[in-house]
Amino acid sequence: MLQNYLKVAWRNLMKNKTFSFINVFGLSIGLTCCLLISLYIYHELSYDSYHKNVDRLYQVGTVFVKKGKEDKAANTPAPMAQTLQQEFPEIEATTKFMSTFAEDKTLLQYTDGKAGLKSFYETRGFLADSTFFKLFNYNFKEGNPATALNEPNCVVLSEEIAKKFFGNESALNKVLHISSSTNGDYDFKVTGVFKPNTIPSHIDGRFFMSLRGGDMEGYIRAREGDLVTNNMFFTYVLLKPGADAKALESKFPAFLQKYASERLKAMGLEKKQYLTPVRKIHLSSDINRNVTAPGSITYLYILGSIAVFTLLIACINFMNLSTARSSKRSAEVGVRKVLGAEKQALIRQFLGESLLMALIAFAVALIITQLLLPLFGQVAGKQLVFSVKEQAALFAGFFVLAVITGLIAGSYPAFYLSSFKPVKVLKGRFTNSLAAVSLRKGLVVFQFFISVVLIVASVVIYNQMQYLRSKDLGFNKEHQIIIPLRSNIAKGQFTALESELARNPRIASTGGSLYYPGIFNPSDQPLYKEGSNMSESKRVFMNWVDDSFLQTLGIKPVKGRLFSPEFPSDTSFRIILNETAIQQIGFASGDEALGRYVMVDWQGQTYRYEIVGIVKDFHFQALHLPIEPYGFQLNNVPQFNYIVANAKPGNIQETVKSIESTWRKLNPNEPFDYSFLDSDFMRNYVAENRLASIVSYFTVIAILISCLGLFGLAAFSAEQRTKEIGVRKVLGASVPNIIALLSKDFLKLVAVSVIIASPVAWYVMNQWLQDFAYRTDIKWTVFAITAATALCIALLTIGFQAMKAALSNPVKSLRTE
Repeated sequence: MLQNYLKVAWRNLMKNKTFSFINVFGLSIGLTCCLLISLYIYHELSYDSYHKNVDRLYQVGTVFVKKGKEDKAANTPAPMAQTLQQEFPEIEATTKFMSTFAEDKTLLQYTDGKAGLKSFYETRGFLADSTFFKLFNYNFKEGNPATALNEPNCVVLSEEIAKKFFGNESALNKVLHISSSTNGDYDFKVTGVFKPNTIPSHIDGRFFMSLRGGDMEGYIRAREGDLVTNNMFFTYVLLKPGADAKALESKFPAFLQKYASERLKAMGLEKKQYLTPVRKIHLSSDINRNVTAPGSITYLYILGSIAVFTLLIACINFMNLSTARSSKRSAEVGVRKVLGAEKQALIRQFLGESLLMALIAFAVALIITQLLLPLFGQVAGKQLVFSVKEQAALFAGFFVLAVITGLIAGSYPAFYLSSFKPVKVLKGRFTNSLAAVSLRKGLVVFQFFISVVLIVASVVIYNQMQYLRSKDLGFNKEHQIIIPLRSNIAKGQFTALESELARNPRIASTGGSLYYPGIFNPSDQPLYKEGSNMSESKRVFMNWVDDSFLQTLGIKPVKGRLFSPEFPSDTSFRIILNETAIQQIGFASGDEALGRYVMVDWQGQTYRYEIVGIVKDFHFQALHLPIEPYGFQLNNVPQFNYIVANAKPGNIQETVKSIESTWRKLNPNEPFDYSFLDSDFMRNYVAENRLASIVSYFTVIAILISCLGLFGLAAFSAEQRTKEIGVRKVLGASVPNIIALLSKDFLKLVAVSVIIASPVAWYVMNQWLQDFAYRTDIKWTVFAITAATALCIALLTIGFQAMKAALSNPVKSLRTE
C-alpha cells in the first residue's frame, strides 16, 4: 500500500512539473531561511556555554545613582574582586581583567635572530590577573592554563597570533615586546597558546597579558582599597556549589556601606552592585558597554519572526496551489470512491504526497544551507557552523519541522479533496467552493501582508542608516586620517612627525589627542562650578589634546577661544567645555561661564580649571546616545595616542603614501597603520548594518516565494478561464482588456494587504527607532514606495500569465465547444 501511495504521489509530481517545482522550491527556500536564521539564533544563545562551571559563574556589575538617576555599567574598581572574596565565604574564587581601553590596537614585536624584527598591530588585547584561566576555560595548545599568568610580564596568545610570529615553532618562553597606550612598553614572555573555540564567548580576547609587570600594576597599587572610582575592570565571581546568587546580591548594600560609604557620600553618589550570570551577559540589552558589544534579544525576535513568516509563506503557497488544482483531481477522487476507496485512505494518500514533497524540500534545503552558510555568516558577522554531529538536536528538530510542515500544508487539501461527493464529481458538477476561494484570497493577503511589512522595514532601516551617515556630527569627519601612536618611541616622535606633516602640501592641518570622536573614551571627571561642591558635580568626559586638534577637526567655538599656538601660556589647568557641560554644571549662559572656574576633588585635593572657551555640541559617541558633557584640556607634554591629519581634497591614496613615507623615515622599526575618521565612526553601527543586510536579503526571499505562489495561482486562473477568454476575444475584447480582467482580482488582494500591513509596519519600526537618540522620521513616502513596489511586483508576476492567456488563439480554446 505504501509503495502504491509513493508511486501515485511521484506520478502526480511529474505530471504537474511547474506546480511541483513551485511547491518544492518554495518550501525548500522557506526551510533554508529557517535553518540559516536558526543557526544564527543558536549561535547567539550558545555564548559561554562551554565553560566548565558556567552555571556558578557571575559578572559583578555597578549601578551609580545620583539624584535618582541610575547609570548601569559592567565595570568595577580593581580591588572589588579581592575584597568580595575576603568578605563572603560563599565565593569560591574571583578574577578580574580589563581591556586595553586606551587603544583600538596594540603593537606586538619580536626579534628573530634569522628573520630580524617582526611587528604587527593586534586587536582585542586584555590585561588579566592570575586566576583568569582558572575560571574561564580555553583550549590550550601550549602551556598550562592554571599557571600561565602567575608570573609578572607573561602573555598568552591565540594560535593565530603565535603563527604570525613563530610559524610552526613552539611559542613558549619566547619574548615579545608589547607597546600599549594602556599598559606602557614592556617585554612579555609567552607562557601559553590557545586554539579558537567553535562556541562563542563574550570575552573574545586574542591575547592576554598579566596585570603584574606593566604600568597598570602601579596604578592599581596606588588606588588600593578604593571601591568607588576607577571603574575600569570586569570582575567575576565563582560561587561555591549550592550558593544562592540572589542571597549574595542582597548582602551587597551592607558590603558597600562598610567599605565605600564615606567616599560615596563625599562625592554625592550612591552605588549598587549586582550579579549577572555569565551565560546571560551576551544578550543583556540593558548594558550598553561590556567586554564586547552585547547582542540584542530584540534582533533575535525580529529574525525569528522573519524565519517563521517565510516558512508560513511557503506553506501558504502549497495550500493555495493544492486547493486551486483540486478540480483537476476531482475525477480521480470520484473514480477512487466509486471503486471503494475510503475517505481515510484518500486522506493518507494526499497527506503522503505533501509529506513526500516536504521531505524532498528538506533535502534540498540542507544542500542550499551548506552552500549559503559561509555567505550568510559573512553577512551576519558570525562564524556559523552546521554539523549534524554537533547539532544533532537542531537537525532532528528541522526534520520534524519538515514533517509537520508537510502535514499542516497538506491537511486542508487532503480533507477537502477526500470529502468530494463522487456522484456530483463524475457528473461534472464540481466547482471550487466559495470557502476554498475565500481561503485562497485570505492566504494571498496574508502572504503580501508579511512581504509589505518586510519592505517597510527594509526602507526604514535604509533611511536610518543614511541618516546616520549624513547627519552633521558637529565636526569635520571627511578626509581625516587617524594614525595610532603606540610605543614610547612613536609617542616621543610626535613633534617631529607633526612638523614633517605640516610641510606636506597634501595635508591641511594636524592635531594630537588621547582620543577622537567615535571610539571609546574612558576618561571622565566629576566637575562642579566654583561655589558648589562635589555633591553637585556632573560627569564630564575629558580629552587631552594639543593646540591644533580642535581646529583640525573643525570643532566650532561659540564663546571664548580654542587652544592655539597664539596662547603659549596656556596650561593643563585651562579647560574648554561643550554647551551641554556648561548647561548641566549649572551656568546660566556661556557668557556667565567664560572666565569662571570648574572644580574637582581628587584624593583629598581640589583642582581648579579656568574656562577659556565653549564649543558647539558635537557627537563624540554614536547617535544611539544623546550628547553628553565633554571637555578638552591641553596636554603640554606631547604624549598622545593619536595624530589626526586633515588631508586636502585630491588623491587620498597618494596622501596616505606620502604620510607612510614620512613615518618610515622617522620610525622604520614600527609598521605604519592608519584609518579614516568617518569609517571609524560608522563602526558604531555594525549591528544595524548587519540587520539591514539580513532584513533586505530575507525581504527579497519572502517576496520571491510570494510571487511564486501568485504566479502559480495566476497560471491556474488563466487555465480555468481559457474558454471565457476565447469567447471574450471572439466578441472583440482587446489584449489590454484581457490582461486587466485577469489581473484586477489579484491586485485588489495586494492592495488590501498594503492597507492592513502599513499601520503594523509603522508601529514595529517606530519601536525599533526608539533605540536611537537621533533618528529619521517614518514619512508617508515610505508607504507610498512600498505600495508601489508591492503592486508592481504583483503586476509583473501576474502579467506574464495574463499576457500569455490574452495572446492565445481563441480558435484552439473554443474548438471543443
